[in-house]
Amino acid sequence: MNSRPSRSRPRSTRTQTTAFYSSESYIRHPKLLFRAMIQDLLASRELAWRLLVRDISAKYRQSALGFLWAVIPPIITAIGFTFAKGSGIINVGSTDLPYPAYVMLSMTLWQIFVESLNAPLQALGGARSMISRVNFPREALILAKLGEVFFGFGIKLVLIIGLFVTFRIPVTWSVLLAPVPLLHLVFLGTFLGLLIAPIAVLYSDFSMALTLVTGLWFFITPVVYPVPSQGALSQIIQWNPVTPLLVTTRELATTGILSNPQGFWAASLFALVGLLVAWLVYRLAIPYVVERISS
Repeated sequence: MNSRPSRSRPRSTRTQTTAFYSSESYIRHPKLLFRAMIQDLLASRELAWRLLVRDISAKYRQSALGFLWAVIPPIITAIGFTFAKGSGIINVGSTDLPYPAYVMLSMTLWQIFVESLNAPLQALGGARSMISRVNFPREALILAKLGEVFFGFGIKLVLIIGLFVTFRIPVTWSVLLAPVPLLHLVFLGTFLGLLIAPIAVLYSDFSMALTLVTGLWFFITPVVYPVPSQGALSQIIQWNPVTPLLVTTRELATTGILSNPQGFWAASLFALVGLLVAWLVYRLAIPYVVERISS
């Protein structure tokens, strides 16, 4: 299929050929498809790293505030809702943490979810010309954007440590387990983003609609208020898959007492299975996306 001889990395060349030309035929051969998916995932690590370094450098190079933009949104949100609560404009009830710390920590976790949700869309949208002209494992684009999400979290971690010190929040051994639900929260966002990305790269309406959806989603997620036990929206909030993952991460990082372990495991299973399915859909949809972009 490739007439020119390759003098290096024959495995990578074979993987790239599979990724672009053989995805449709692999539908009838699931074992070959999943084997090719794993091979391309491993082969994309070096390219993903190069893309990650390039994107982070480009993102902060021309910014006067630089890395501060990673922590400004939760700080501003905390100031606004703390003022509204103190003025009696809103009544969110009691929280396990001082309210400013509660909002900043929760808002940081919410940001990670939204960033992981938008990552596949941004990855494909920013590489339209690249994917239509160059044959490479498309998983590299997603890995690079997820790396950017975790890089941003590393910056936000400084804010979280500052919260614990400033508000004298006790640290328990359960904080060591907090990365597990946090990772599942990223999986959930990536799963949903992968499902939308192939369509969103062709029709910008989906990207604009996603902004509206996440805005509404924010208000049915216990970011600035505790999980309600009753009321018209309590069931919607509890059925929201983000709720148990975000709340469990927050609880493990602070009190160590889990309020809904069953919901956490259900949401985690949903996120993990969904991510695998979404990866399969993404894999099979990419050739058609490339064809539409190139035509």
